[in-house]
Amino acid sequence: MIRCLAVDDESYASDIIAAFINKTPFLELVGTTTNAFEALNMVQEGKVDLVFLDIQMPELTGIQFLKICGGKCKVILTTAYPEYALEGFDLDVVDYLLKPISYERFYKAATKAQQILAPVAPVQQEVIVQQSAQGNDFIFIKGDTKNKFIKVNYDDILYIEGLKNYVSVYTATQRIITYQSLRELETELPQPPFYRIHKSYIISLEKIKMIDGNTVFISDQAIPIGETYKEEFFKVVREGKRG
Repeated sequence: MIRCLAVDDESYASDIIAAFINKTPFLELVGTTTNAFEALNMVQEGKVDLVFLDIQMPELTGIQFLKICGGKCKVILTTAYPEYALEGFDLDVVDYLLKPISYERFYKAATKAQQILAPVAPVQQEVIVQQSAQGNDFIFIKGDTKNKFIKVNYDDILYIEGLKNYVSVYTATQRIITYQSLRELETELPQPPFYRIHKSYIISLEKIKMIDGNTVFISDQAIPIGETYKEEFFKVVREGKRG
């Protein structure tokens, strides 16, 4: 787990980052603060691996913070001012998040930090596909610790989202993130009921509530249909293929 600190002079902004940290399996929130000096003390004491740091703060700017902490932690900058990005990268920050920050963009920055601070061996994160003696298909998905595997029945999967070398598997009750490319997982899933409809999404045909134009609705999620996949997908829909 990567120990994280959210630093912003506006508490609502640090609360947003804190919520994102708590949603991300490989991150651990150790605190939030509106005081840059308090954050600096925590870094100097070795309590923090990664700081999500606002640039515009009244007593100590993010750039000054970076220069003082001397590389004792990794930093992801957060700001509403894009003109500071170049100076931040000159000081070896992991990434630069422009407010307002979406979770998807946050997650991409967090995975960059993970690759630096806690690289994960792909062999430990593979998704294992099996079929039981009763014929019920399922997958074992590697969790957030070395020997943790989560069994997920195909019937429970709503859709799967790809984020670079990670995928998020969504069911009605949980979201499971694991180290695996969407392309690799696509080859392991039965078609039907699973179909890739976008470069970033695989869906279960059985879980579709509605199709409206170029959008598929599953549960409360609107999922776009990519131009590359549109013709084949609508052919499948017209033919009424099922799992």
